[in-house]
Amino acid sequence: MADTSRLRYRMITGPDDVEFCERISSLLDKGYELYGSPTMSFDTAREQVIVGQALVLPDGGGGTDA
Repeated sequence: MADTSRLRYRMITGPDDVEFCERISSLLDKGYELYGSPTMSFDTAREQVIVGQALVLPDGGGGTDA
């Protein structure tokens, strides 16, 4: 997906690791705000914790990721 328009809503999921935290931090730096509570579950097949966090743009606007 090569679309450069910013989505008003993003749901980020992944293993509970540094990369996940960096992804969330990067979106916060770009103007997104946390939305709701984080979620966490355990993937028994991979034996790892999977986390998720929703983020929104406060103005609801698009624009472009720079």
